[in-house]
Amino acid sequence: QVQLVESGGGMVQAGGSLRLSCAASGRTLSTYAMGWFRQAPGKERVFVAGINWSGGRTDYVDSVKGRFTISRDNAKNTVYLQMNNLKPEDTAAYYCAADPMYSMVVRGRVGSDYWGQGTQVTVSS
Repeated sequence: QVQLVESGGGMVQAGGSLRLSCAASGRTLSTYAMGWFRQAPGKERVFVAGINWSGGRTDYVDSVKGRFTISRDNAKNTVYLQMNNLKPEDTAAYYCAADPMYSMVVRGRVGSDYWGQGTQVTVSS
């Protein structure tokens, strides 16, 4: 089992940037595909970005393409989400998740034991 801890959230004005980190313990992340998801108040948790085990494949929801970048450092057991040109509609709790299968990450079908606790991102206009 892998334990995930997100950090880097905060409050920022529209147009600003934040970098989220997801640090893993318990197991090496190098065998897992990883994803970032977000949940706004009153809404369902949705997929934002995914990265396969090697970092050679990434996918993004259309609303963040060109603004967000997912990356990973397997040596540090950490996954990142660089968020630029933030918009008020990006306001949400952001969660990272892990799964051995990349297809499960991009579909959001990740087991309950493989989610972090979340970090809040608030973007003001």
